[in-house]
Amino acid sequence: MDAPTAAPGCGCGKHIVLVHGACLGGWSWFKVATPLRAAGYRVDAPDLAASGVDPRPLREVPTFRDYTQPLLDLLASLPDGHRVVLVGHSLGGVNVALAAETFPDKVAAVVFLCAFMPDCAARPSHVMEKFVEGKWLDLMDTEMKPQDAEGKLPTSMMFGPRIIREKFFQLCSPEDLTLAASLLRVSSMFVEDLVLQQPYTQERYGSVRKVYIVCTEDHAIVDKFQRWMVENNPVDEVKEIVADHVVMLSRPDELVRCLTDVADKYA
Repeated sequence: MDAPTAAPGCGCGKHIVLVHGACLGGWSWFKVATPLRAAGYRVDAPDLAASGVDPRPLREVPTFRDYTQPLLDLLASLPDGHRVVLVGHSLGGVNVALAAETFPDKVAAVVFLCAFMPDCAARPSHVMEKFVEGKWLDLMDTEMKPQDAEGKLPTSMMFGPRIIREKFFQLCSPEDLTLAASLLRVSSMFVEDLVLQQPYTQERYGSVRKVYIVCTEDHAIVDKFQRWMVENNPVDEVKEIVADHVVMLSRPDELVRCLTDVADKYA
């Protein structure tokens, strides 16, 4: 298969920040970051805390803000007037929402890629609570474990080989599955912490332009639930890709086109 391409030199230095989901890392964006950079975009794909090559174990990351801190540090380092397109995949949607709440003036647009998308009316955990309550996903061989007897740390989570194959990566190549199996790390949904947080504000997170990319063959956060989140929290634009949950690996070409369209329109 040919590598995904974007028109050479069209990025003009526009800055895209790619934020991975739970158990993944910045590595998961390699098929997307490479052509975007070749096309002239500035691209960052940070590892969140206890993810990718970040050295911390999960037990040293007690809160969702701690987990998000590498992304917040990246935005804090940018000069005034510099604005980025934030792209959050899966749980990464809540990370980019927190980043937009914290640094709204540094965000040109937020892209939710088959991602959990908070609103401004309920606590940040609300969409994940609705997801669990509605039994939208059979967790299969996912391991959910308490990290400490006192319950002060968030429940850990690790996806098993069956759920990865059948619900997350079903349209990915065998090579992608092999790569993921070697690089996935124990993570958390941090619901115990997010349930304690105040809703993100209309004046900050709510004021930022938003795009939702629906992945229509997603068996993890299914199409219907993605569209419910958009109805619950209307966005500026909805795009669609016929892809599974790990769209950056299974359909990178289509995703690159979507992201260049968003960056060129909003950044």
